[in-house]
Amino acid sequence: MTALYSLIAVIAAYLIGSLSFAVIVSRTMGLNDPRTYGSGNPGATNVLRSGSKAAAAVTLLLDAVKGWLPVMLIKWFGADFGLAEGTMAMAGLAAFLGHLYPVFFGFQGGKGVATALGVLLGISGWLGLATALTWLIMAVFFRYSSLASLVAAIFAPVYYVLCSGVVWYAETPVTVAIVAMAALLVWRHRENIQRLMAGKESKLGKKKQDAAAGAAAAKHGSKSRRR
Repeated sequence: MTALYSLIAVIAAYLIGSLSFAVIVSRTMGLNDPRTYGSGNPGATNVLRSGSKAAAAVTLLLDAVKGWLPVMLIKWFGADFGLAEGTMAMAGLAAFLGHLYPVFFGFQGGKGVATALGVLLGISGWLGLATALTWLIMAVFFRYSSLASLVAAIFAPVYYVLCSGVVWYAETPVTVAIVAMAALLVWRHRENIQRLMAGKESKLGKKKQDAAAGAAAAKHGSKSRRR
């Protein structure tokens, strides 16, 4: 029965992860589908390009919660069904995969940064906090959201392994799950990596300036043509 309960938990985690809150929140708030503008990525960063900070914040929170919740449910109630760290790790990874490849939205999902953070927070609040601080430091100093996400993703498994025996005991299934999420995050950011290497990646806070400049240029061009 334990194997059955484990399978049910993993499938449920994947289905929870498949809830694309970028799309759901945008529809609820009367905004355009985030898959139709900007990067086309159904995530909080792209929702922010709609101009609604509230929608982006809600999306970010819910995307993190759907990674955190399956892990915590197994922590809270898993022992009653014989579920241990292995199932918890698989459930966290399944929720993350659900965000990347959501069954309810044609398997076209986001890059998974917020959901991965939610999983890490579920595994350990300290691990999630350390990873979030890494993202924040990189974002503040270099102004690239993608670079911050890549560095945080790479450091997450390092933090987990290095702090083993001090803050927590590193379980092999959990380590494998964190490494897998990190690898998938890097893969999902491959286009961003190419733009970073080419010096074409957009910096944080630059989108609105570029949009305003583009609108001004278009307006000027329209006037020139009329002349």
